[in-house]
Amino acid sequence: MHAPIFSLEVFPPKRNTTVGTIYDTLDGLESLHPDFISVTYGTGRYADRTATARICATIRGEYAIPTVAHLTSQYADQVAVDEALDMFECAGVKALLLLRGDRTDGKEPLGVYQHACDLITYVHEARPDFLIMAACYPETHPEALSVEEDIRHLKEKVDAGAGHLISQLFYDNSDFMNFVGRARAAGIDVPIEAGIMPITRAGQVRHMSETCGSCIPPAVTRLLEKWGNKPKSLCEAGIVYASQQISDLVSQGVDGIHLYSMNHPVVTRRIWNNVQSLFEEAL
Repeated sequence: MHAPIFSLEVFPPKRNTTVGTIYDTLDGLESLHPDFISVTYGTGRYADRTATARICATIRGEYAIPTVAHLTSQYADQVAVDEALDMFECAGVKALLLLRGDRTDGKEPLGVYQHACDLITYVHEARPDFLIMAACYPETHPEALSVEEDIRHLKEKVDAGAGHLISQLFYDNSDFMNFVGRARAAGIDVPIEAGIMPITRAGQVRHMSETCGSCIPPAVTRLLEKWGNKPKSLCEAGIVYASQQISDLVSQGVDGIHLYSMNHPVVTRRIWNNVQSLFEEAL
């Protein structure tokens, strides 16, 4: 176990992609020895609990790395949730990241679990053996009416059974550290991992900023203006930027770093090589 925690996220291959691509990703990540790897679930028409369970079983069985299975709520009913939980249990999953999930155009939520908190409450009561994790937003959830309301809803998730939090991506460390301060002041005392997504493409940064409500600070704007049309150079700069973010966060005593690998093992390995010794020295 690293101190702070070091974890990764991967996602199942797209349905028109060969299954072998996930092995290429996992082969490239195995040597990093993360504390766990989370596997995304998707939402709406992209949801596939079977793929999530299969990949979790592969990571646990063939790579001996603990897994966290994502599960989204708004398009699920109790039958679907129970089926997913059964699959995850058979796959040897011990922890779940329970999320509302993104909305899908043209598809109405079922209204059974309208918010992540509703799903957390159900799973905590029905399957208490699972460790429950939840998401948090350093720059406030885009739908929250205020910072105070956002922290209040986060506290409700923790009180409902979430014992570990993973943040949405951010590019300014002060946003994350200020958020942690607010969370602690509200009585939220569970581990809070900082979610870091390396900059690899200009379009990705702009899309995630719009989706997650994350600000693009001047330092990132300069990278995009300088190398936005030069993918290789931008990726190099993104590796440096993510490494610097992690270095600064570790120096400030964060509980953990959750690296969104985007199934790019080469980028992920290079970042880990840059910061690995900092985790060892933080013990």
